[in-house]
Amino acid sequence: MKITSFYPVLMVQDVSKTAAFYIRHFDFRSVFEADWYVHLQSIHDTTVNLAILKGNHATIPVTKQAQASGILLNFEVEDVDLAYERAQRENLPILLSLRNEEFGQRHFITQDPEGVLIDVITPIPPAQVFASQYTEDAVPR
Repeated sequence: MKITSFYPVLMVQDVSKTAAFYIRHFDFRSVFEADWYVHLQSIHDTTVNLAILKGNHATIPVTKQAQASGILLNFEVEDVDLAYERAQRENLPILLSLRNEEFGQRHFITQDPEGVLIDVITPIPPAQVFASQYTEDAVPR
């Protein structure tokens, strides 16, 4: 099977509020909008997509209707320091302050209005102990 596209779909209670959050704080735009579903696309890269779906919509089997939980969205950005300054300026909740990780990330964690965690990351060179765990072509530089 050849996958031609992949994007997360967050099942939420408040579709419009959640979509507005990603549009305002993460530079998405709406490319399809209904009261039960909004498809978002990055204004910087059309291959970066995120969908917001009413958690109890009829297209979801009744036994699986819910709200997004147990998920962490990773947004890799060119400059996490600028993203962190923006998040602070816009009063986003900071659940994990900006920090460097030995495994090769400089990042912070915030959350959306529905409680979905968002890890904002810029890859950095990993410590030697972690560098060997990457394939040669995947080591952050």
